[in-house]
Amino acid sequence: MSDYLYQRTRQYFGQLSSGTEKCGEQELQELGATNIKPGYLGVYFCADQRTLYRIVYGSRIFTRFLAPLIAFDCHSSKYLHKTAQNINWADFLTLTKTFAITANVADSNIRNSQYAGQVLKDAIADQFREKCGERPSVDTHNPDLQLNLYIHENKARISVDLGGGSLHKRGYRAESVEAPMQETLAAAILRLSEWNGERPLYDPFCGSGTLLCEAHMKAARIPAAFLRKKFGFLRLPDFDAAVWNQVKTQANAEITVATPASLSRGEDAASTSLIAGSDINADAVKAVRANRKALPGGEEIKVRRADFHTLEGFKNTTIVTNPPYGIRLGNAEETALLLKEFGDFLKQRCTGSTAFIYYGEPTLVKKLGLKPEWKQPLRAGGLDGTLCKYALY
Repeated sequence: MSDYLYQRTRQYFGQLSSGTEKCGEQELQELGATNIKPGYLGVYFCADQRTLYRIVYGSRIFTRFLAPLIAFDCHSSKYLHKTAQNINWADFLTLTKTFAITANVADSNIRNSQYAGQVLKDAIADQFREKCGERPSVDTHNPDLQLNLYIHENKARISVDLGGGSLHKRGYRAESVEAPMQETLAAAILRLSEWNGERPLYDPFCGSGTLLCEAHMKAARIPAAFLRKKFGFLRLPDFDAAVWNQVKTQANAEITVATPASLSRGEDAASTSLIAGSDINADAVKAVRANRKALPGGEEIKVRRADFHTLEGFKNTTIVTNPPYGIRLGNAEETALLLKEFGDFLKQRCTGSTAFIYYGEPTLVKKLGLKPEWKQPLRAGGLDGTLCKYALY
């Protein structure tokens, strides 16, 4: 087994969306990471093996965790190919295992990310052909080994993706509606709301239920990667199955799905349940009911079809939502009217509550008619959105 960069330094890199950096740093501290330092669209941190497994299994905010194998100056595709072959790829792959590569290049002699990824793929394939006479297969959808190639200003880094792909894919999304919220964004919103499960949470525009499912996973202490089938760290040459099983068993033992006795359990009484929501779209409600089935205790997420205008209102509740706009509404006038009416609803029927509203289009903040206590830019899924907090008196 070779001596790889992550083994010498025990330093890793976590990728996350712009605006969630502080959330990510706090989460890493809670999970046991040390030497946490900000980087470009991510965070560097150190962790021992046990802590690393716990971080990958439990993180709700990060989209990827990378273990660097090698870092080097890279001025040409020829040198990329040659240097990549210095890695003993048999440490990570066999002929029966599949692999895939994500690549990103910027301000370098190699200008095309797809081409850079192809060069790395060829280097791996050529090494196996030379030694074994054949090569492992590429599987871009569900590989056993996901590699990451990053080249910036002619400096390259080849890493193993420890989650085996983007960690926003929790595994509970059986059904969806148009423009669903990314799971890691929903988790960041919940962290910024400081909701801790001690008072009811409601989403009146719940869509396919991403905020509701993430809230349930947080309250029930379900690890974010609980439903994940493959992890990239399983392919590391120093992977320790005994330590991983201990970490996973301990995390799963902490799952709790008990509902406070003071809260109603009936589907028709969704507004008095701990975690509940509604949507005017019948397909959205159907999607929530399908998605919650994958989660332990998911039936505790209560959902119903309702127009927010018909709701009685909420007292002492955390309201977290992403109102429809643009994509789900026909035009700007409809969006502006809906937000104004929703603002009136919050002001008139939700006194004593706190609302956290995510706008996929920041210019819509003014349409609500309420002054936010604070605003936090959050970028995810190609949207430059904004989260606003409203204290409702």
